[in-house]
Amino acid sequence: MIRTRRGLVAAIVTLAGLTLAGVMLFAARQESSRLNDELAAEVTRILEQSSPEEHHAHGHDFDSRVVCAVEPFGTEPADASSLVEVKWVYARHMCAITGDSSDWSYSVRASGPIAVRLGIPPLVKVPEPGVGYPERVRQLIPARYHAEALAEFQDDAAIDAARQRFAQAK
Repeated sequence: MIRTRRGLVAAIVTLAGLTLAGVMLFAARQESSRLNDELAAEVTRILEQSSPEEHHAHGHDFDSRVVCAVEPFGTEPADASSLVEVKWVYARHMCAITGDSSDWSYSVRASGPIAVRLGIPPLVKVPEPGVGYPERVRQLIPARYHAEALAEFQDDAAIDAARQRFAQAK
């Protein structure tokens, strides 16, 4: 009888520990998702509110309105858990220029990995296109994020939201 109680108590304690671990993992994922959403919004704001001169400085040559999709994949420091802790954001971006058409599929677009220093003023770094591009990406993005930097957008929601804002920009 005592062994049965001890076994039952041990099972209850184990189950409680596993439940607590699951709850903590879920909370950590929620926090990470919230931070990524905040970073995406901030980098989108920075890109979309940049002046034509600032866009020219990071390799984009246009004077129309810009609408962007942003998907963060890393930060500096790497263990940042809030927006105020983040110094640099590493993200995939796709920006479309409104131009003459309100149709996203006909727009001129620029995309790829970027590094954005959050601060006043923010600083956007874009690897120069052309021969040697992958090496320039590796120079710009920390090694722990190289695979992510060269990957495609993982979530279509950011691009879909940018398409909707693009259609409304005209």
